[in-house]
Amino acid sequence: MFDKTIDAIIEEAMKRGKFDDLPGKGKPIDLTAYFETPEDVRTAHSMLKNAGFTPREVDLLKEIEELKKILAAVLNEKKKEEIQKQINQKQIEFNLMMERQKRQRKGK
Repeated sequence: MFDKTIDAIIEEAMKRGKFDDLPGKGKPIDLTAYFETPEDVRTAHSMLKNAGFTPREVDLLKEIEELKKILAAVLNEKKKEEIQKQINQKQIEFNLMMERQKRQRKGK
């Protein structure tokens, strides 16, 4: 019963063209990174995501992006330097995390 209701809602949305402008429409989804990630890590990330938690890497990327927006709006050169330093530090932290994960995957 519940599945039929969901199917009907999706079908109606499709008829109205709600899915016509989605990014990547008509292109295959690249799931390479997903399947290269060990199953236990995927499961853990999924559980954390469903509980409202995000991995530190994701938080870092969001913080970097936000700092870049702030940097673009700041006029004071001293403040710009401070913000750029923060961006650089967060980028280094992110790169180190990615390198650590890469090495862990190779070791398994």
